[in-house]
Amino acid sequence: MRGIIVEDEYPAREELKYFIDKYSSIDIIEEFESSVKALEFIEKKEVDIIFLDINMPNLNGMSFAKIINKFQKKPKIVFITAYKDYAIDAFEVGAFDYILKPYSEERIIHTLKKLERTNGTVKKANKCCKIVLNKGEKLVAVNPEDIYYCEASERETKVYTKDNVYMAKDKISTFIGKLPKENFFRSHRSYIINLDKIEEIIPWFNNTYNVRLQHMNVDIPVSRNNMKNFKRILNL
Repeated sequence: MRGIIVEDEYPAREELKYFIDKYSSIDIIEEFESSVKALEFIEKKEVDIIFLDINMPNLNGMSFAKIINKFQKKPKIVFITAYKDYAIDAFEVGAFDYILKPYSEERIIHTLKKLERTNGTVKKANKCCKIVLNKGEKLVAVNPEDIYYCEASERETKVYTKDNVYMAKDKISTFIGKLPKENFFRSHRSYIINLDKIEEIIPWFNNTYNVRLQHMNVDIPVSRNNMKNFKRILNL
């Protein structure tokens, strides 16, 4: 993947480049102190991923992202910022991820791996084993990354992919142990969500959230008991 960094602070750019070089195969082809110059660059050059500071002079990161969303081929945007307050806005403009400064090495690694999975560049050895699920009288092997969310159904678990619904013969509390920990989160006693599939985070009553996933016409709750961990994982 070809990436650029749009960040007006030199130390922050250098630290981010260090992590990208160390933990990913992403090629940083250019870096910019000016978001206006970065925009001019990507109008001429093909870029897959933009690491973008929100607090930029002249053209801030949010306005930049709104312009990018009008492109026919839209690069993925990872916001990098010192401010928590923009997290909901970031997901509303289609951000791929949202990383807080000062950088957490663990958090950056999670984002870089997620980017490479999405782009299909993860080494085969790192892929998770398939999970065998029931569909009617058949047994079907499903890739964990194809699972969008899971829902408790008495002593079993419904498993939703983009196009199908399967059944697991386990309680949801048992089934979550079969899923990759870095990708799946139990948002509620009745739900597990794939963090990579999050499209929107919607504020709800009692300071909780509902989560809307790509291609899924359903709002999934994040319970109050799980809010602290949810916010920590997504830097909200």
